[in-house]
Amino acid sequence: MEQRKIKLFPYRVEAQVEQVSEIPKGIEMIQAPAVWSQTKGKGITVAILDTGCEVSHPDLKGRVAGGRNFTDDDNGNPDVFVDYNGHGTHVAGTIAAVSNNTGVVGVAPEANLLILKVLNKDGSGQYEWIINGINYAVEQKADIISMSLGGPEDVPEMHEAIKRAVAANILVICAAGNEGDGNFATDEFGYPGSYNEVISVGAVDLQRHSTNFTNSNNEVDLVAPGAGILSTYLNKSYATLSGTSMATPHVSGAMALVKLIANESFGRDLTEQELYAQLIKRTIPLGNSPRLEGNGLLYLTAQEELAKVFTPAVVAKVLSQ
Repeated sequence: MEQRKIKLFPYRVEAQVEQVSEIPKGIEMIQAPAVWSQTKGKGITVAILDTGCEVSHPDLKGRVAGGRNFTDDDNGNPDVFVDYNGHGTHVAGTIAAVSNNTGVVGVAPEANLLILKVLNKDGSGQYEWIINGINYAVEQKADIISMSLGGPEDVPEMHEAIKRAVAANILVICAAGNEGDGNFATDEFGYPGSYNEVISVGAVDLQRHSTNFTNSNNEVDLVAPGAGILSTYLNKSYATLSGTSMATPHVSGAMALVKLIANESFGRDLTEQELYAQLIKRTIPLGNSPRLEGNGLLYLTAQEELAKVFTPAVVAKVLSQ
């Protein structure tokens, strides 16, 4: 196929530090620690299609189950998926960083990461690399695919690869994009985030306000923290980044937790559509247009909070709708 280019959505690196010791505010904001007594994601594999990963980072020790390079970095060696950019390492930390009494912790600190390097050190790549990465994730039977990348082109071959992944019961979670103009009435479409088959994630700040950069359109499914997000970075350091790229891994990590909790609750393996419904039940509206926030903010304890307010019969009726 024609070698068209795809790249990281624009994002901001706001600060870089050598040492931290905290649960990042975004992790707390979506209520991840409140469900860790039930599960921390053990046994779930999240495929991260990004710029690679700094596997040697102490907060990612033991979390990377494998990987593959589809880019031209390192002369195209498929076995070298080192991150020279920082973006992929930051995403990986938000999903599954392990707290060692120092550093940070991710949403699902016991999930396995499959690192699929589809963007090079410059944060750009070819659609063919993305497609190959998606197909590889399907072959490896990943549970979740996380993509904090995109471009303006609707590429049929990429769309077909995503459809195959969803047909294989894989949840595909994508950044909505950072071309927003602050006006929910206007459309900003980025792909693959605007495909109906994916879970499209917009960004809010740590005060739950919509960010002025997040895309608005009728395919946004939900929002998550995406401004001032602290996570792992290059050279065993930490950095604060902003973008829908940072919101997406919050949802990818959360989906690892939701899948385990929901499957155990129902006593069977739920389908991709059923798991999507379970995710959406764990959102709360913020009062913005659905074109800006979809179903609302990711909030993992939404059902428990609902139960505190209403009787069991009312809760059951609401959740059945």
